[in-house]
Amino acid sequence: MNPYQRAWSTVLFFGFCLPVWADIYPNKSVRILVGFAPGGGTDIVSRLIGHKLTEFMGQGFIVDNRAGAAGTIAADLTAKSPADGYTLMMGHVNSHAIAPNLYKKLPYDPVRDFATVAYIGYVPNVLVIHPSLPTTTLSQLILLARSKPGLLTFASSGVGSTQHLAGELFQLTTKVKMVHVPYKGSGPAIIDLLAGHVDTNFDTMPPVLPYVLSGRFRALAVTTPKRANQLPLIPTMLESGLKGYEMTNWYGFMAPAKTPHDIVVRLNAEINKIMMQPDTKSKLEEIGTQLEPLSPEQFSLFLTAELTKYARIIKASGVKVD
Repeated sequence: MNPYQRAWSTVLFFGFCLPVWADIYPNKSVRILVGFAPGGGTDIVSRLIGHKLTEFMGQGFIVDNRAGAAGTIAADLTAKSPADGYTLMMGHVNSHAIAPNLYKKLPYDPVRDFATVAYIGYVPNVLVIHPSLPTTTLSQLILLARSKPGLLTFASSGVGSTQHLAGELFQLTTKVKMVHVPYKGSGPAIIDLLAGHVDTNFDTMPPVLPYVLSGRFRALAVTTPKRANQLPLIPTMLESGLKGYEMTNWYGFMAPAKTPHDIVVRLNAEINKIMMQPDTKSKLEEIGTQLEPLSPEQFSLFLTAELTKYARIIKASGVKVD
């Protein structure tokens, strides 16, 4: 073989092999880090989509729960993992928008250390009250709170949670004064609201929906820009006159920064396709997830906007963690 032929054989070899190497991803199991305990909303969404990714891509997409510190443990582990497409995480509003504004120091940067892969959607928060309160609308609740400054209470799953910040944003927007009662999780907060020990809660939809439907809670508004499919008769905060009020728990797949762009693009396409499959779509919507497929670039812009929003809310409300 002369030099000319050897040169062309080299070009042809690499020209044909590079697409083949790109096509074989994944060739081993992929880990999905989840920063919350099994059984919660983040875990359920991760497992539903992970199961479908396993079917679609021929390798296992295995959930690895690393619960604690509002999802920041899983986020830190993701940021420090190899950027090869074999470690993903289910990013969350807590780990990537609230915690970076709430804690003075985090071991990761929520933007610089991650590649945004695929936004899944959001779960509304719902303002629910104990039925003993003499109010049936949001405007009536505001009037009642103004007549009793500092006497009405709102529960949350903990300081810095979306439930807590939803209550703080409510106070900032309406100029009312309520008392925050933090609990160690949604479960205890809901139990005390059922018992009438607290007056209100801005909890996420999945845990409160059964009690709203059974009449044990009264829902006054949802915190999303549009009404929730599961509670079509309940108005949004915006419809009720609270301009600029929006608060959601959101989920989205992320990877370590510098993960190859072709892998990110492929995962985005597969995940967006999976979310729109009728069986997956119905299961996600059953637990209150409002699906909203985005490109990686759109997800990145959304993340930047969320960081700015929570910086404003946390600064204005003076929320601090011990």
